[in-house]
Amino acid sequence: MIIRNVSLETVCGITSKLPENVHPEVAFAGKSNVGKSSLINALMNRKSLARTSAQPGKTQTINFYNINDELYFVDLPGYGYARANEKVKAQWGKMIEDYLYKSRKLRQVFLLIDIRHEPGKNDILMYDWIKKHGYEPIIIATKLDKINRSQVDKQVKLIRTTLKAGKDTVIVPFSAETKQGREVIYEILDSVLAVEEESVE
Repeated sequence: MIIRNVSLETVCGITSKLPENVHPEVAFAGKSNVGKSSLINALMNRKSLARTSAQPGKTQTINFYNINDELYFVDLPGYGYARANEKVKAQWGKMIEDYLYKSRKLRQVFLLIDIRHEPGKNDILMYDWIKKHGYEPIIIATKLDKINRSQVDKQVKLIRTTLKAGKDTVIVPFSAETKQGREVIYEILDSVLAVEEESVE
């Protein structure tokens, strides 16, 4: 995939109506500070279109990025931010679940997990939620550059085991620093577009 044009097209808050997009959507879910904005920026070849922040819990909206006028990246609110109050956490959860349930153009969900740590309770809940809504999530194991190469297989296995993910579940180790794993994600995005084109013909 070659990304030529990118624009932040729609921002949805808690009371916003979801857009009725004509192009397929791929969504990115993950807990606060897992590196979601860094991943999206790396995929879009932009330094700061998706806002990164040292303060977790910054993404409180659903952001739709138009890619090449043929695909949308959908940045979902980060979950599990400990310092957010319960009401806000519940609102974020409802926004994510409403989107998973209502979007007619969602074709793939990427779930981001920090490769350094065992998936937490919220990660397991999100994985199960995505599956419950009929999607087979692809796991992006972020912050790959923060561990030794010798640890990668062990950490990937830990993620798979903790989520109770099957052998067919794709787990892509990824580093926003080195861009390792980006080409694999591009291939997945190409396959989403190819399937979409076939269904239209």
